[in-house]
Amino acid sequence: MDISLHYIKKGSGFPLLLLHGNGESGDYFIHQIDEFARYFTVYAVDTRGHGRSPRGTAPFTISQFADDLLEFMDEQEIGTAHILGFSDGGNTALTFALRRPERVGRLVLNGANLDPSGVKPSVQIPIVLGYRLASLFKAPKARANAELLGLMVNEPRINPKELAALAMPALVVVGSRDMIQASHSRLIADSLPKGRLSTIEGDHFIANKQPAQFNRAVLEFLKEETP
Repeated sequence: MDISLHYIKKGSGFPLLLLHGNGESGDYFIHQIDEFARYFTVYAVDTRGHGRSPRGTAPFTISQFADDLLEFMDEQEIGTAHILGFSDGGNTALTFALRRPERVGRLVLNGANLDPSGVKPSVQIPIVLGYRLASLFKAPKARANAELLGLMVNEPRINPKELAALAMPALVVVGSRDMIQASHSRLIADSLPKGRLSTIEGDHFIANKQPAQFNRAVLEFLKEETP
């Protein structure tokens, strides 16, 4: 890896990786880290070019983020982990799971999508317009903004049929007023052989705004006995 990812580590037990969304950092999980650390060794990782992780020179793509995650796990000597990804972090988690399913115990996808069409038009259209505008300028701040928006405009590109290869238990958890279309979240859950859908009252940011309900749903899933 051309960079070292910044992370917060807390707790003990089976590893649990937390992957934040676009433009955020591991601090997004402020209401989850301590609670989850009661049962797991929690790693809240800052994605390349986010938070306190440097941008580096490698491509700024979901694919690269998944590669970074593999190298991070190898560096930390984490053989297998549960992975919880929010939004673009969920897209990274899903991309990683498709490549290295043997490294994933249980998978939690919070507000993830398979492709840009999964986002409600009322949210996606302003993102596309913002991306086009930012792409017109060459100033460093505009270029950085274009990179972030480009992730949501151009990625991910996952065929739902690919999900049939994932045998690990998976929880798709979304807000009742999420920016991800409800039919799209249902498609993801139904396409995962051991997938299930959990809907919590709230918007896209339920982990931050409804932490009690979110944490309960996730912990019940992660602490289940595997048949």
